[in-house]
Amino acid sequence: MATFFIADTHFGDAPLVERRRRHFGSVEGHDEALIARWNAVVGQDDDVWHLGDFAAGASRAHCAAVFARLNGIKRLVRGNHDTNRVLELSWTDPPVESARITVRDSEGRNWRLFLSHYPHRSWPGFWRETRHLYGHTHACLPDTSRSCDVGADACDYRPVDLTMLIARQDAAEQAPEEMAVRGLR
Repeated sequence: MATFFIADTHFGDAPLVERRRRHFGSVEGHDEALIARWNAVVGQDDDVWHLGDFAAGASRAHCAAVFARLNGIKRLVRGNHDTNRVLELSWTDPPVESARITVRDSEGRNWRLFLSHYPHRSWPGFWRETRHLYGHTHACLPDTSRSCDVGADACDYRPVDLTMLIARQDAAEQAPEEMAVRGLR
């Protein structure tokens, strides 16, 4: 069993798909591609944390149909587009505004994570080596040595595992501001 992270799938969101047109020709093409990419990496017994904006502008029926086709044990950190049609899906646990979790990587190391739809400049556990994963920005913010965007736009439109995210953070050129002003990375 592995743990994956994703945000900003925006299933059924015609205005967003218009911006993603070079990748997907239509809302249907967008949704089918994201479902296929999700299921190519996530198994039925894997955990998936969706960090918000699961769908936008889609009907309840469309949201439920997409949700049913996605592999994994799914949890939601609520995003700004997640209305009742998303919140009432059969998530493993009730949706939350943010979460503090510990996840073991493929080498057996435990990582403390702060999950939120929105990026934070500082977050709970910041000075205790807690890493921050977020969405919302659609790959507009650079990664830092402690935080990164797990949105579909930033992750090849598929869920990503912790090992890949930690590697991205470790390779980031910037440190979070609170560390940078102290000369830390």
